[in-house]
Amino acid sequence: MPATLRLPRLICWLTIAALSIAASDEPAPLDASGPTAGWPSYGGDPGGSRYSPLTQITPENVTDLEVAWTYRTGDYPGGRVDVDKTAFQATPILEGDTLYFCSPLSRAFAIDARTGEERWIFDAAPSLEGWTNTCRGVALWRGAKGEAGPCAGRIFMGTTDGRLVAVDADTGLACEAFGDAAALDLRDGLGDVGPGEMYMTSPPTVIGDVVVTGSLVADNRRVDPPGGVVRAFDVRSGELRWAFDPVPPGTPPLPDGDDGEPRFHRGTPNAWSILSVDPERNLVFVPFGNPSPDYFGGHRRGFDYYGSSVVALDGGSGEPVWRFQTVHHDLWDYDVASQPVLIDVWKDGRAIPAVAQATKMGHLFLLDRGSGRPIHPVEERPVPQTDVPGERTAPTQPFPTFPPPLHPHRLSPEDAFGFLPYDRGACRELIASLRNEGIFTPPSLGGSVEYPGIAGGANWGSLAFDPSRRLIVLTQNHIGEAKTLIRREDMPPGPLPKRVSLQEGTPYLVRSDGLVSPFGVPCVPPPWGSLMAVSLDTGEKVWERPFGTTRDVIPFFPIGFDLGMPSMGGPIVTASGLVFIGASMDDYLRAYDVETGEELWRARLPAGGQATPMTYRIGTDSRQYVVIAAGGHSKLGTNLGDSLMAFALPENTRAGRK
Repeated sequence: MPATLRLPRLICWLTIAALSIAASDEPAPLDASGPTAGWPSYGGDPGGSRYSPLTQITPENVTDLEVAWTYRTGDYPGGRVDVDKTAFQATPILEGDTLYFCSPLSRAFAIDARTGEERWIFDAAPSLEGWTNTCRGVALWRGAKGEAGPCAGRIFMGTTDGRLVAVDADTGLACEAFGDAAALDLRDGLGDVGPGEMYMTSPPTVIGDVVVTGSLVADNRRVDPPGGVVRAFDVRSGELRWAFDPVPPGTPPLPDGDDGEPRFHRGTPNAWSILSVDPERNLVFVPFGNPSPDYFGGHRRGFDYYGSSVVALDGGSGEPVWRFQTVHHDLWDYDVASQPVLIDVWKDGRAIPAVAQATKMGHLFLLDRGSGRPIHPVEERPVPQTDVPGERTAPTQPFPTFPPPLHPHRLSPEDAFGFLPYDRGACRELIASLRNEGIFTPPSLGGSVEYPGIAGGANWGSLAFDPSRRLIVLTQNHIGEAKTLIRREDMPPGPLPKRVSLQEGTPYLVRSDGLVSPFGVPCVPPPWGSLMAVSLDTGEKVWERPFGTTRDVIPFFPIGFDLGMPSMGGPIVTASGLVFIGASMDDYLRAYDVETGEELWRARLPAGGQATPMTYRIGTDSRQYVVIAAGGHSKLGTNLGDSLMAFALPENTRAGRK
């Protein structure tokens, strides 16, 4: 048969084949079987596991995800002069069919979880004087079954000017009986508080009928900033139930003020990150930072006792039950930034209730939940010692052995990175010029390498725990810095130079410089950020992947190189075997296979996703949603916005649905 006669038949077959392929790419019928689940706390549950039992979205169908709805808060652009100091880091919580969250400008929102339709907004109208205006989340309290009336359910939110506010969960109206017209001033009892020196960035937590909160205190201003007291208040009245002043045992409390209200010690470690709760044991787990300032501690008078520690408090009294210190006499700003995550660890054939504490150093400590003792050996190893007059250093630091450290501990001149011989050589010279004896090299007058840097390892994004696979999933930032102490008498008069902090009350100022080339490229070899899974059965990394591309980092250059970028935010995991995470400096939400680390899906966001996502499915007639805040982080330099976005599988068919 002539070829010209066969051609129409060939075209016909190709058309049929193309239609078949297109049909096979259509989303499968939505599965109505499987569990339903909410997200009642910031970390998914009071213990912060960031795990969901949901199975509707799977590794096989995740590529079918589409935008279900988008909600704009109106914060950006909105004409607010401080919008360039914001970071939209919120993770919503779910009750019933309502999502609750907050925006960087201390506004609380309630929206329909299925449609994104607005139900109410509460504006706390704060002053915006903080270093970065952010609000990571809110907490919910609901009264006993049958309790009705105004404020039978309450949303608690911290503000950027240091208040704790209570709002009716159903109406968004202020709960006027709480504190002074629905608010408590957390600056009370702290003495002198400068503008933007103390405020809340993380959600409070609720245990029983009390709401518990820490606070952020600005770093490196002075030796006696407001203290880091942790307080619990009656959820109905706002009355102070207890206060934990993190001073060494035996330190007498301060006398009450002239107004009869308690006062708290200054200069103590603060708890700016996310607290966890074990309701059954009535315990609150608090991650503490280090005393101020960060890089000189010759004055601390024992106030290091609770510094850079995770502390378990009795939920009824606030009395300390145990403490575990991750860094002794912290001189590196290695505060405990990650939420203490409550998990079960298997050892010798039995499950041990545990706390998994990730750190900026890339250390992951597994602690007995009841005693705080390490479940696996932790070694005290000798570390470099200071040569700075008036300073001291701890002779040893704790190093976990199971799992071993997840972040490199040393950066040598030979490790220096550069795209060209010129910048590689400049980085090599820079590293060689600094004191550099590996992790815990103390700050010095000539300059020291700090590696990991203050944004290294794991930060407030914390970790996610898959209980069925016994995997911990977390990010690591691989970024180094140089820390140089400057004698106060050597600092010329005039405005404080950029990157120099005052550390008032000490003999030294401090300059913090990035370890970067003349082109601004990190001297640390890539990846500069990674995502990994660690087995709790073996203590080993199951997989590790460079995380994030350069797409939104290099202006006017849309190509993204998979070098792995620093991130801010955390992962979640689902029972179906997926990891969802935004966080990176490019504007994507991603899904990974939790068992292999393979990237399965990514979706473009309208702004940076420097937040931890959440997921829920309200009922058997509902889709599973994955929600993330896409508003960026001004200090990280990502694109800014004000969107809350939900993704779900298409509702293309009702087949198979009940």
